[in-house]
Amino acid sequence: MIVLPRLMIAAPSSGCGKSTLASGLMAAFARKLSVQGFKVGPDYIDPMYHTLACGRPSRNLDAWMLPEAKVTEIFVRHARQADLSLIEGVMGLFDGYAADLLTGSSAGIASLLSAPVILVVDCAKMSGSAAAVVHGFHTLLPQVSLAGVICNRVGSLRHSGWLKEAIENLTGVPVLGCIPRLDDLKVPERHLGLFTVQGREDEVQTWLAQAAAAVTQHVDLERLLEIAYSAPELSAPSQPAPVNRLPQVKLAVARDAAFCFYYEDNLDELRRQGAEIAFFSPLNDDQLPDGAAGLYFGGGYPELYAEALSGNHNLMQQIANCHRQGMPIYAECGGLMYLTQGLQMDKTRYPLAGLLPGWGQMGSRLYMGYRQVELMQPNLLGDAGTTLRGHEFHYSRWDNPRTGQAAYRIVPRDGNDAARLEGFVEENLLASYVHVHFSQNAGLAQQFVQKCMDWKMKQSGGLV
Repeated sequence: MIVLPRLMIAAPSSGCGKSTLASGLMAAFARKLSVQGFKVGPDYIDPMYHTLACGRPSRNLDAWMLPEAKVTEIFVRHARQADLSLIEGVMGLFDGYAADLLTGSSAGIASLLSAPVILVVDCAKMSGSAAAVVHGFHTLLPQVSLAGVICNRVGSLRHSGWLKEAIENLTGVPVLGCIPRLDDLKVPERHLGLFTVQGREDEVQTWLAQAAAAVTQHVDLERLLEIAYSAPELSAPSQPAPVNRLPQVKLAVARDAAFCFYYEDNLDELRRQGAEIAFFSPLNDDQLPDGAAGLYFGGGYPELYAEALSGNHNLMQQIANCHRQGMPIYAECGGLMYLTQGLQMDKTRYPLAGLLPGWGQMGSRLYMGYRQVELMQPNLLGDAGTTLRGHEFHYSRWDNPRTGQAAYRIVPRDGNDAARLEGFVEENLLASYVHVHFSQNAGLAQQFVQKCMDWKMKQSGGLV
């Protein structure tokens, strides 16, 4: 058993301010403690704010993509390296993948990890009625421990008094803070959610300092710490082998403002299998990292940087040469867009890497949700027939003109869905809109790295 001080920051629904408060709390506590951030679900952007606030990579906890034992393992592995762990929820506390309130929800993770829940309630348009909201969340499922409430967007001291009296007297749940409406702390958003951190680090640090100051002034941080330290002990699961300290192959990973959507645990899984991660920028670098034996393009916002990406001819020519030589190349979502012939936006076309046939284009329909996929043919991640779980979130569209080279068959979620083909495979190239978490199956990173090692061996004539 192990003592791991921890809190879940959740809300009745999206839009209550939990992301702002979670990041503000992380920044405030990180002034005196080592803090580890976590995010429930497949989100990429909130963890960027956590990482900047805590000074260490935030981790995703997703019990739909990953087995529960793996979620617990990831949490314990990183929580034990910090004084305090703060977990930001997703959507509303009980919102998940199915009608079952614990499937894929923040409540499910809180129950799994015995994490006390702090509920952020938007009180801008109610006073006493907030007690009814808190009562419902407090009593709905006894295995979810609602340990405190933070009232957000409070109008006045009198409003705070009404809220505190009603909630505490009628529900028994303590009110740990009342934060006034602070419009300057609202995180700006774009078409796929919040703005990313890349290229805006100074601006985000200023915002985090403001958020930390607000929670320090209006929230009882000492009481929060007491609740975190009162969390039950957790069983320490068996931990995987440490990250390989003697890398055997170099994997070039695209990371900049255009490509920034990566699960940190994906990179760790690759390192554990012998990969040395070498970051490069398709926006700014005209050469791939020396000695690379594989390429990994994550998601992001390539459509915002299409002109600059299109103008980096030297790098795209190198990437095309690597593909012709059979180098393993893996791409997800924005990475897939980058590897097509190009991106069409309005009436303008931006030629891109050209490894995939056809053009991508931006649209108004949002493709979003968890996806279970079946591999249609052997590829970088496994054998034909292997099933994987992932997540899709994009407005762009690419229609594969070579359906015989589809990477996946998306398995229907219910009787109303139809199976469809997704992605593209060509020798050692795998590209798809589906983001895959490698921790669901140790074989994913292992096979990818092994393919890179095999290619390196072949290029050196069997000498390494």
